[in-house]
Amino acid sequence: MITLSPTLELACALIERPSVTPLDEGCQGLMIERLSACGFDVERMRIAEVDNFWAVRGSSGPVLCFAGHTDVVPTGPQDAWAQPPFAARIDEHGMLLGRGAADMKGSLAAMVIAVERFVANHPDHRGQIAFLITSDEEGPAEHGTKAVVERLRERGQRLDWCIVGEPSSTTRLGDVVKNGRRGSLGATLTVMGQQGHVAYPHLARNPIHLAAPALASLAAEHWDDGNAFFPPTSFQISNLNSGTGATNVIPGTLVAQFNFRFSTESTVESLQERTERILQAHGLEYRIEWALSGLPFLTEPGELLDAVSRSIHQVTGHDTTPSTSGGTSDGRFIATLGTQVVELGPVNATIHQVDERVLASDLDLLTEVYYQTLVRLLAC
Repeated sequence: MITLSPTLELACALIERPSVTPLDEGCQGLMIERLSACGFDVERMRIAEVDNFWAVRGSSGPVLCFAGHTDVVPTGPQDAWAQPPFAARIDEHGMLLGRGAADMKGSLAAMVIAVERFVANHPDHRGQIAFLITSDEEGPAEHGTKAVVERLRERGQRLDWCIVGEPSSTTRLGDVVKNGRRGSLGATLTVMGQQGHVAYPHLARNPIHLAAPALASLAAEHWDDGNAFFPPTSFQISNLNSGTGATNVIPGTLVAQFNFRFSTESTVESLQERTERILQAHGLEYRIEWALSGLPFLTEPGELLDAVSRSIHQVTGHDTTPSTSGGTSDGRFIATLGTQVVELGPVNATIHQVDERVLASDLDLLTEVYYQTLVRLLAC
């Protein structure tokens, strides 16, 4: 029988709870019990249908926060999995299998075990250690970290450094840490035409024909050059819908959905203004609804990134590469507090996939990286 490390034991206990977003299914209770036992003051925050908690140890000085989520994405067809998705086990290749193994219950376990060990070894540590945990990261993300951050902002809560446990690594643990993310700005564009019979196009206005040149112009537009930290802003059309289903009817409207992933070289206002200028130049009759998912954020080299990078090298023997690639994360909400934010977690090759898995030994290494980062930032 395999003897599990404390990190793997806790990771398995978390994976075995089917916390499909926005459900928590007792995951936070497991974490709270252990954090309370080592001196954390814990505040549960249930907002709408979402479970969150904020926990703090210490009363003054700089704050290092560990942030993450207990919710996971749906499993998809369970019979497509090699094993039941919530039956955590380590296979013959040393891989920990189960939904959430990489995203991000493995990281949560590593955080808790690292903090337990640090508090035991440094009971009078300087500063404060905090946890900000939600069950609404994989869903709408309205009543989770975003809402908790607003409460913390109203209190004037200090938050100096934050490590988010998102799976940042690509081929080996710690090869990449995220020190920022691009912004995400979406839009739903409705182009109005005039419905009619395809045999009498002079009596109709086809919105597909009208919109196509404008959409081509948007796709060809050069929005910015990016910078040393961010790639150029990208524009992608994700959905086009028009027509009645009949082959002999010119549709009356076209609905297009598109998204900008934007760098700090562009602003929400500049992207909106330039988009509307292009649409107007094509003479379209339209309406547009904008949806901002998050602003870009960046943590430049400094105390947090230095501590994390040095800890990764100490534990793994390899250097790390800061990156701002990928989608959005809850780090975008935390960064609005003026916090230095990095994302550090296991290899992300199988996240959101059938048979999600992570190298079990990597979670023990991740625990050590978190521990050494605590030592560098908060040990007396």
